[in-house]
Amino acid sequence: MESDEAKPKWFTIREAAQYLSVGEQTLYRWMREKKITFRKVGDSTRFLREDLDSFVEIFPTAKNVERVTESCPLCRNTEFLEGTLRSTGLNYFQPKNSKFWTLSDSNIRTSARMCSMCGAVFLFGDTSKLEKIRPK
Repeated sequence: MESDEAKPKWFTIREAAQYLSVGEQTLYRWMREKKITFRKVGDSTRFLREDLDSFVEIFPTAKNVERVTESCPLCRNTEFLEGTLRSTGLNYFQPKNSKFWTLSDSNIRTSARMCSMCGAVFLFGDTSKLEKIRPK
């Protein structure tokens, strides 16, 4: 038998509006505009917690970019394993329209972190090199 924790948490429209701290009319408008994911169960409208959580957008400032990388955006865990993502060699990010005439190549080295709880892998690039090769 499944435990209550293993079952998905369903929210009604009223509960979802309270969870997001918005009015029910705002939630209805977002549904009409197809801005938020919802489910129909017969005539009832339901939301999963992960649908509501994924709707919330985060706009980090330059001041707190370091803090954004300190927790998993999927499960909010703060324990990560550092590493690199490898295939047949190192993986690099190459931006479109980078300066092709630079003396250095335009490949940007990436590092990886894996969440120790959910296993999600996040890639981080060398932003200082990106700034050097980005067209002004």
